[in-house]
Amino acid sequence: MKGLRIICIDDEELVLNLTVSLCRELPMKPEALGFERPVEALLWLKDNTADIAIMDINMPEMNGLTLAEKVKKLRPEISIIFLTGYPEYALKAFELHASGYIIKPVGRERLLSEVQYVMSHNRKSEPHAHIEAHTFGEFDLMVDGISVHFSRARAKELLAYLIDRNGKSVSRAKVFAVLYEDRQYDHSMQKQLDVIIRSLRETLRKYGIEDIFELKSGYLRICPEKISCDMYRFMSGDIDAINSYRGEYMSAYSWATLTEAVMGQSVYEQNES
Repeated sequence: MKGLRIICIDDEELVLNLTVSLCRELPMKPEALGFERPVEALLWLKDNTADIAIMDINMPEMNGLTLAEKVKKLRPEISIIFLTGYPEYALKAFELHASGYIIKPVGRERLLSEVQYVMSHNRKSEPHAHIEAHTFGEFDLMVDGISVHFSRARAKELLAYLIDRNGKSVSRAKVFAVLYEDRQYDHSMQKQLDVIIRSLRETLRKYGIEDIFELKSGYLRICPEKISCDMYRFMSGDIDAINSYRGEYMSAYSWATLTEAVMGQSVYEQNES
């Protein structure tokens, strides 16, 4: 079984050595490597990979936020944890889909908590939930633990948008504007929207969950009380959902950035309090 590998990047030698040492002392006994220069870390990643990258933000050679972008382009599978003395970078960090944010000085318990989160980040929902909507990260819908397959990508996006609306009724025209952006809502495109709605209903019917969707008088909605959703728990103040959120919300959809910003602000305010 492949062991956990962590790389640490910090221009302060003492901090770097401490972070690497604490990583090696974690219960899961990871392999931990340290780099004082971001360029060295990037060169190493061209031929190697890691599970987690723990990095400072304020570094003279390259800002940690820039480094994180380069790391993600080079190795998208790596989870980023920022280790910094500056809490004001938190929102920007989460915009980059960071998996963690630790304020210096690093402590063993906080480091362990962040690493454990990354290792267990499979976005599990409430136990034994029949229908689960995973919105932290890529959107996914699960029925009895099985991921729902959508024959049309826009049908999946339509459901994601209705889940984002949390039970609010949305007009067909609004749905069209979200799915097709600048396209004109003419007769031809109205028929295309009919195809998307019909595809969604057929998919839900196939999995026996068509009752989560409603279409009445030209307005669409989902029934949030019939779905277990990480975002709904977050918004209701569930501490486990709040702690598990790391700035990744329906990341495939541009319209999701508004909700993502609201959630990010909530996390930032809690960190400040």
